[in-house]
Amino acid sequence: MTVRVVLPGLLRDLVGGEAELPVELSADAPLGEVLDDAFAPWPILASRVRDERGEIRRHVNVFVDGEDAKRLDGVATPVTPRSTVHVINAVSGG
Repeated sequence: MTVRVVLPGLLRDLVGGEAELPVELSADAPLGEVLDDAFAPWPILASRVRDERGEIRRHVNVFVDGEDAKRLDGVATPVTPRSTVHVINAVSGG
C-alpha cells in the first residue's frame, strides 16, 4: 500500500512542485522512517522538516491521519500502509 505524504505549497518548490510524495509500505512503520523514505531524494526538504536529532522541528506540524504526531509519539508515531501524512508549516504572529 502507499502512504501519501502531503506537502504545503511553501515546501513544494523543494521537490519540483510535487504536492504529494508516495511511500510504499507493506506493514506499519514509524513516522520517522516514512519521512526518511519520502525525503531521501530531497535532503533540503528533510532539513526543513526535521532537526539535527531527527525530531520534527518546532515550527512544523506533522499529522498522521489527522492526529498531531507531536501529541502522539513524535517520529515514533506508527504509520499504517493506508495512512495519509500531512506536513504543515506552523503559522505564528501577533
